[in-house]
Amino acid sequence: MTLSLVYDLMVLLVAGLFAALVCRRLNVSVLIGYLLVGAAIGQGVFGWVEDEQHQLAHFTELGVFLLLFTIGLEFSIDDLRRLGRNFVIGGATQMLLVAGPVVLVLWMQGTAWRPAILIASAIAFSSTVLVFRLLTEYGQSQRPHGRRAIGILLFQDAALVPLLLMVPLLTGGDAVAGPAAFVQLGAISIAFIVAVIVLRYALAEWLIPMFAYYRSSELVVLFTAVSLGGVTLAAYSVGLPPAVGAFAAGLIFNGNRWSHQIDALVLPFRETFAAIFFVGLGLIFDPWLLWQEPQLMWVALPALILLKSVAAAVALLLTGLPFRSAIGMGLGLAHVGEFAFVLVLLGADSGVLSEAEYHRVVAIAVGSLVLAPTLMSAGMRFLQSEAEEESFDDTTFHQSDKMQAVVIGAGPIGRSIGSQLETLGHEVCMVDLSPINLHSFAQQGFGTIAGDATDEKVLRRAGIEQAELAVICVPVDGTATRVVKSVLRLNVRCRVIVRCRYQSNLKKLKKLGATDVVSEENEAALALLRLLKQPAHDDPG
Repeated sequence: MTLSLVYDLMVLLVAGLFAALVCRRLNVSVLIGYLLVGAAIGQGVFGWVEDEQHQLAHFTELGVFLLLFTIGLEFSIDDLRRLGRNFVIGGATQMLLVAGPVVLVLWMQGTAWRPAILIASAIAFSSTVLVFRLLTEYGQSQRPHGRRAIGILLFQDAALVPLLLMVPLLTGGDAVAGPAAFVQLGAISIAFIVAVIVLRYALAEWLIPMFAYYRSSELVVLFTAVSLGGVTLAAYSVGLPPAVGAFAAGLIFNGNRWSHQIDALVLPFRETFAAIFFVGLGLIFDPWLLWQEPQLMWVALPALILLKSVAAAVALLLTGLPFRSAIGMGLGLAHVGEFAFVLVLLGADSGVLSEAEYHRVVAIAVGSLVLAPTLMSAGMRFLQSEAEEESFDDTTFHQSDKMQAVVIGAGPIGRSIGSQLETLGHEVCMVDLSPINLHSFAQQGFGTIAGDATDEKVLRRAGIEQAELAVICVPVDGTATRVVKSVLRLNVRCRVIVRCRYQSNLKKLKKLGATDVVSEENEAALALLRLLKQPAHDDPG
């Protein structure tokens, strides 16, 4: 590793940190900050990072692999089955209505059919990460339009793998890939899928119990890294894109008792390399291209946003969403997602896309991502009331006859309470400061709100004014006190159950109006006393 690479990498990390701090202060997407700061430090503006030998590409690729590994780790067939027709009809319609016209326009402008197909497929993607975060922040992830939008995004995530497999068939000369190429790739893909299924079973039945015996997080991280690298290398060695191997490695670890632990352990590495990846994409973006080819931003970008808005709106209408809500949510999906960069990067490396085509796609994609939060905010104004949407919503999610409960704090205690309430048939909304803690609940169909529960706006979005039960599971007694006050200001009829750490705060919380208070100190003392009352077991020796 040369000194110039270390310098460039440090500049990227410092720039990413600065962008993240500014974005958090301004309450905008960190992803946008990464892209913009990358463009600023690149050769197009300040020129602080040159990377003439493209050494940083290795780090950006590792960011892609970790991102795909995480998607595979969280990918759930049960989620897809639950979404039903919203997944298939909505997702397929949206992608085809975007890709079809784009292919036609590119072909009419003289683009060869291979790059035209690849560009159109990439542009059809929207950002799963960005849309999910925005829906959660707006408290819309479990509304009918939110559930249908998530269904479309999950379809896109699933479609990424066959599209990545398609890239090798697009390489080569102008000759059309023959049937033998498709048969060979199909056979290799099937064999690879079978191997993934076998490895997944072996991992759950033998390897995880063996490693669990040692109770070592270091071994978990090391084994995960070896597995990710090994499966990725295996995919590459049989002619499949390495990105498919990274996704497959996530599927291998999916659905066992290690999944959440691995996700938590990999998260710091994933976020670090994701920052490098997106700042690196900003480096590729050349702002001067907007002056040299102004039609990209003033014609192509507005046309793309219009096309994606209409396509998504039509797809949402076909899933049964009312017209206004379909238009509003269509605006929220009218941008190009992060997996488009994965696809076009692979296309550029494979020679399917020229450097000029690659830079044009990146410029349009970056421009659309910068506008995405504004488009989502505008789309929210079109949404119909929940009652109007539910009258159109014929899925099994309609639960108006169930007791509404809000669980505040998605730590170990809050997770158990939320799961138990949902099992009893109640409608549960989880509230937590961290979207990461809420992600698994949102995937299971819970209502989720990311924000500070002491803020009455956050509580209103969680439906506290209509809730019959609020369970406060935050670990700090001072915070619990402020949350109780906010809850009862908005809904004095709500039953409030509070977890507190210290016995000394029990009376204070009761005085504020909490219905029931559970003290950790008191419960621990009672548990220890019960143990002392049990007869001691004789030593068999």
